[in-house]
Amino acid sequence: MVNYFNEFANLCFERFGNRVKYWITFNNPWAHAKVWHSYDTQWRAKQKGLIGISLSGDWGEPVDISNQKDIEAAERYVQFYLGWFATPIFHGDYPQVMKDFIGRKSVQQGLGTSRLPTFSPQEKSYIKGTCDFLGIGHFTTRYITQKTNPSGRSSSSYFTDRDLAELVDPRWPDPGSEWLYSVPWGFRRLLNFVKTQYANPMIYVTENGVSEKMLCTELCDDWRIQYYKDYINEMLKDPLTSHMEMVTEIVVPTVCTLSILLSAVFLMFLLRRRN
Repeated sequence: MVNYFNEFANLCFERFGNRVKYWITFNNPWAHAKVWHSYDTQWRAKQKGLIGISLSGDWGEPVDISNQKDIEAAERYVQFYLGWFATPIFHGDYPQVMKDFIGRKSVQQGLGTSRLPTFSPQEKSYIKGTCDFLGIGHFTTRYITQKTNPSGRSSSSYFTDRDLAELVDPRWPDPGSEWLYSVPWGFRRLLNFVKTQYANPMIYVTENGVSEKMLCTELCDDWRIQYYKDYINEMLKDPLTSHMEMVTEIVVPTVCTLSILLSAVFLMFLLRRRN
């Protein structure tokens, strides 16, 4: 199938390359590197275009940012989701946490080798760097915590390999779809993750949006307008570089504000007693 897809892609480059300058091999993968190399060697010099891929990625936030287990579980959530394909493209191999967890689960199941395929040195060098830009499809966020009861030996799937639990905050705006909650700050976290993990690549947001909450006979798009406004505003903010900076951004200003207010109240109390 890789060769067939490569032939199809080359036909597209030949027929449309004089007009199309941005190519996405896949909206969610799975055979990308060969086409990038074909474009790079045969078409780039004369067509002057860029070729990338579009990957889906929701953000995973630790339930307790002071709990190392929750932080690690949230990292796994994102690495198993976006990193599964982005990390080989940018770094040449699967995320280490995927190799560790799937390898360990495979041993527990009595398998001789990991269920996660292994790249040869030649494959690693062939895949690494095959991305002129990264397309991201992002919609929502989950709170993530370490799973209290790890999956048994007989259980083997993408979901059980991660050993984590997904939660939602009941205060998040009600979704039009059960899985899609409006959590704008998670978008910023994900963009920051991509920036730091993959050396600040060019990003195009290829998918983003929300389903309607109610059936309407007339135009009633306030919910969707608010969703886009909130998500775009998060994208426009300055980046954060760590969970600790997230704490600094949110907790420290809040504590400082409360301290100032308490000090003011205490000062007013002292002045009133003096009078």
